[in-house]
Amino acid sequence: MSLTVVMSAEEVTAFLDEVFQQETAGRGRFVVTQMQPGETEVRFATNERHLRPGGTVSGPTMFAMADVCAYAVVLGHVGPKALAVTTNLNINFMRKPEPGVLIGRTRLLKLGKRLAVTDCEIYIEGSDDMVAHATATYSIPTS
Repeated sequence: MSLTVVMSAEEVTAFLDEVFQQETAGRGRFVVTQMQPGETEVRFATNERHLRPGGTVSGPTMFAMADVCAYAVVLGHVGPKALAVTTNLNINFMRKPEPGVLIGRTRLLKLGKRLAVTDCEIYIEGSDDMVAHATATYSIPTS
């Protein structure tokens, strides 16, 4: 599968800031740090709003991270299609993540005309231990 990047990391980050302002207002910001053919990396700095009882990063925060990572890698390869939507997302929580910066490394497994399938590994910055693994399918609008 030959893939071409059509939006840079900076362009995808700016697009996310523009179309998902509700996600960044007072909660933090998803930043695409790398965009390469077939893969991307996204950072998200957690704060006290992202923690669950016991002081670890919450499942919903990691789920959102996986969803944004999938969206980012798809956008990077199909362009700014705001109406690309998640049709399926499956996540496995591997271990309790300590508070910190989440790093999502995502790759495209399939990029078709109507569907994209992704694989995402989530880490806490500075650790090689995966905290969550997700697969997602995105529907890509035809226009």
